[in-house]
Amino acid sequence: MKRLIVNADDFGIAPEVNEAVERANREGVLRSASLMVGAPAAEDAIARARELPGLAVGLHVTLVNGRPVLPAERVPDLVDERGNFLTDLVQAGFRFYFRPGIRAQLAAEIRAQFDRFARTGLTLDHADAQSHMHVHPTVFRLVLQIGREYGLRAVRIPREPFGGTRTIEPWLALMRARARRAGVACNDYAFGVNEAGAMTEERVLQILEQLPEGITEIFFHPATAAFSGADKGAEQYAWAGELAALTSPSVRDALARHAVVNTTYGEIA
Repeated sequence: MKRLIVNADDFGIAPEVNEAVERANREGVLRSASLMVGAPAAEDAIARARELPGLAVGLHVTLVNGRPVLPAERVPDLVDERGNFLTDLVQAGFRFYFRPGIRAQLAAEIRAQFDRFARTGLTLDHADAQSHMHVHPTVFRLVLQIGREYGLRAVRIPREPFGGTRTIEPWLALMRARARRAGVACNDYAFGVNEAGAMTEERVLQILEQLPEGITEIFFHPATAAFSGADKGAEQYAWAGELAALTSPSVRDALARHAVVNTTYGEIA
C-alpha cells in the first residue's frame, strides 16, 4: 500500500502562510501542518486550526531560525545577542553537542514548546523540527523523551528515497529504531529534504508517478505571497506555486489514479 502524508511546515510564521494552509486544507489535498508555537502569527494559526477539524496539527520544534518560547536569559547558549536562535545550522549543531550545560537549556526550551502546544487544546498529531534539527542526536533524544510525556505518537524521519539522503542514512535508520523502541511511529520516506520550497504541481505529479510503497511524507512551504520573517535562503521558495500544487485538481486526480491513500501521522500511529 502507498500511503502519503501531505504536510505544511512553518504554520504560524506569518499570516500569508496560515491563509495558505487553511485554503489548502479546505480546497485541496493538505491534511496536516506543523505549528511553530513561538512564531509571530502562531495565535492566528491556532485560531484557524480550531475551525479546521480536518487538519491534523503537529509541533514544529524550533531551535534555529526563530525566537525561543522561554525568555532569552533562560536559554543564553541557544541565542545570539539579540535573543534570536542561531541561523548557522552547523554552528548550532556543534554548540548543541559540545557546549557544557546546554542540554538542560535545550530540554527546557523543547519542554516549553510542547507545553505551549498542549495549552492550545489541539491534539498533537506529530513532531518535526525547523531545518530538521531533530536529526541532531541530542535534540532527537530530547524530543522523544519529552514528547512522550505530552502524548507524542509520531515523528518525521527526513529520509529521501532513492538514495537522496545517503550520507546520513545510518543515522536515519538509528532514529527510526529509537523512535519505534519509544513507541513512536514514523514515516518511511520524505520528499522535500533536498527540494524545500520547490514542490510545484509539476514536481508533485512526478513524485506521485514514482511514489514508493510504504508511508511517505511530502512537506510543503505554501504561502499566499512572500512574507517578512522567512528563513535566510528561502527567498527563492515557490510559495504560491506550492499552494497551487496543494489545490490542484490534477494532483487530486493523480492520488486517486495511483491508489495513494492520503493520510496523517495520527492515522498511522
